[in-house]
Amino acid sequence: MDHIWRNLAMAVPIALLSISPAMGQDVVASPVPSVLTGTRLDVVATGEVSAVPDIATIGAGVVTQEPTAVAAMSENARRTTATVAAIRKAGVADRDIQTTSISLSPQYRYAENQPPVITGYQASSRVSVRFRDIKAAGPILDSLVAAGANQIDGPTLSIDKPEPLLDQARVRAIAAARARAALYAKAAGLQVKRIVAISEGSFDAPMSRPMPLLMMRAQAKEADSSIEAGEQKLAISVSVTFELN
Repeated sequence: MDHIWRNLAMAVPIALLSISPAMGQDVVASPVPSVLTGTRLDVVATGEVSAVPDIATIGAGVVTQEPTAVAAMSENARRTTATVAAIRKAGVADRDIQTTSISLSPQYRYAENQPPVITGYQASSRVSVRFRDIKAAGPILDSLVAAGANQIDGPTLSIDKPEPLLDQARVRAIAAARARAALYAKAAGLQVKRIVAISEGSFDAPMSRPMPLLMMRAQAKEADSSIEAGEQKLAISVSVTFELN
């Protein structure tokens, strides 16, 4: 029996040795970072792309005040339903209409040295509307007010599919980093040998300022409200490490 265990003990190391090269291939295949032999240069560069926004997001709200909570909620629901119906009638898809808030709060009357007295209730609801045809957004806003909406804010303009534009900005950012590295290398009497590392920072997508409701009303008195898309810039920032020699 002892000789069997001795044979097994001798066989195990041999078996392990026989498979160790295969196991080690995955580790050896991994590249080992080389040590910098030249001068290290860290550059931060930005690439920008301009585009016309194709999405406008508007907030439309209904605020109602009634003597009782039930009446306030009921009237608010009626006017909100009419508002949403006007949005759908204008051709806005259900996926672009989202309820963002519903609230009910008591209204108080305050008097000196007396506890506050509830005088009524205020109900409010709000929907976010996304317009994929920005030019059609202005007239729709006017129809919302006619349907019962008495709070409107926006628009927030954005780009529906920014990723292809951001890829262009990335290419421009790397090109800018290379040009800057070449400038530094020339000034220092060196040459750019290679890129050692690249890291990407955040991208900037400027948002337009919301347009106050009073301004919307002032426009509506003279003509249909209009929204101008203008132009937006998308920017990508990258940090690039170069080796100079």
